[in-house]
Amino acid sequence: MTLQKRIWDLLVLAIFIFAAVFATAPWFAFRALKAAAQYEDVQALGELVDFPVVRRSLTGQLDEEAPAAKPEAPSLWTNPMGVFKRALEPIAPPEPKVDRYLTLQGLSALTRGYAPGAAPPPAARPETVLGRMQAVVRGPYPTIAYWDPNRVRIAVRRPDDKAKATIFTFQRRELFTWKLVHIRLPADER
Repeated sequence: MTLQKRIWDLLVLAIFIFAAVFATAPWFAFRALKAAAQYEDVQALGELVDFPVVRRSLTGQLDEEAPAAKPEAPSLWTNPMGVFKRALEPIAPPEPKVDRYLTLQGLSALTRGYAPGAAPPPAARPETVLGRMQAVVRGPYPTIAYWDPNRVRIAVRRPDDKAKATIFTFQRRELFTWKLVHIRLPADER
């Protein structure tokens, strides 16, 4: 083999490895999210989840009174009485229904396929190699619902009802850095 052929082979191998790592990075981000929630690693969750964006998306799903598109605020020039009326209304934040989803226990339950508060305690880690392999074979299995170079959706089906799925949307922030930006809940939880 010539030196030029070896360099070409190394270049092709490097491109293949780069493509494989690039394509599987969101899967590893989901696994890291699941492990961080399970082991209560707050620092890792802070790096993996864009909390303000996820909170906004969950609030829109959980608030029954929220209109699909918010009406435009009244203008002083078109509706002066509306402006004064809005200024005098008491400002009361809505009750936070989202908080149970964004806690360590809530995220851990969602990544395991359960609703927050409905998840059984995680099983103890098996001691034997065979037990660990059987734990890996058991579900639920997250599946890729959508993949493109900048956004990936990973679906986790409920163990008790396969028709219900929670979908996690990850967005690429840097070359190999992915962040959770949206959680879509099953229709009956919204």
